[in-house]
Amino acid sequence: MNGNLKEKLAETRETFKKRFEELLRSDKDREEVLDKLAESMILADIGIHSTERIINSIREKSKKSDSFKTIKKILEEEIINTLAQFSSDFNLDHSHSVIMMVGVNGGGKTTSLAKLAYSFTKERKNVLMVAADTFRAAAQEQLALWGKKLNIPVIQGQYGSDPASVVYDSIQSLKARSLQLLLVDTAGRIHTNTNLMKELEKIKRIISREIEGAPHEILLALDASIGQNALIQAKEFLKFSGLTGIFLTKLDGTAKGGSVISIVDELKLPIKFIGTGENEKDILYFSPQDFARALLS
Repeated sequence: MNGNLKEKLAETRETFKKRFEELLRSDKDREEVLDKLAESMILADIGIHSTERIINSIREKSKKSDSFKTIKKILEEEIINTLAQFSSDFNLDHSHSVIMMVGVNGGGKTTSLAKLAYSFTKERKNVLMVAADTFRAAAQEQLALWGKKLNIPVIQGQYGSDPASVVYDSIQSLKARSLQLLLVDTAGRIHTNTNLMKELEKIKRIISREIEGAPHEILLALDASIGQNALIQAKEFLKFSGLTGIFLTKLDGTAKGGSVISIVDELKLPIKFIGTGENEKDILYFSPQDFARALLS
């Protein structure tokens, strides 16, 4: 995993690398090193709040005489601690399990759902996908194409129909076929926020009524390439109760990979998966240790 992740974080890592090399060759004192480090972190889109907290923690844990290498090691530990503060375990050990995927349109939600479906079939789970975004024909078509490619069944409703009723039908199908896992692709019309949140809550109520304890996971798909703007999007979805984690999309080819740190730090949610490309295989379980090492190596 680490080699792949290191490659995907190349642009973000370059932001640090030049300054790290400069600091390694310099004889700057600790405060000057920390100032330069803070500047690099903000340029990598880590965010001011998270940067200040991490820098203050490094200041407390280091001595004025410490070398840059020592400070860098403490930085790595701080990043790991930030990213590991919430459990990323998955709650899918049920006869019928349900994952809801939420997020704005265009953020990679449908592709991420298909990647999850593919990943779980490789773990020998029987999967059913449902296109619950009934207001965008393109979303239904996209999921249907993924289903055909991956040989995974997809439930679709009529264009403009009630998304909750489509999800209800998919649950009956899940039970009738004795399948294990239902993946629900939802709408993401953020400009009609109030209606969207009501719609998501209705879908969630239907799922809870039909399968005890479900939905077992509600993942927020967030586009890493937009950096701190992802936080603004995410805060809208925090109004929707029950989020269990983040699926970070489009991590490849962005210089804003540092936003991962502030996303976890500010949203208080674990990152459970990351998407690193357009292929169904471009998905990784998130590891705080691997991420920190790939970012700073």
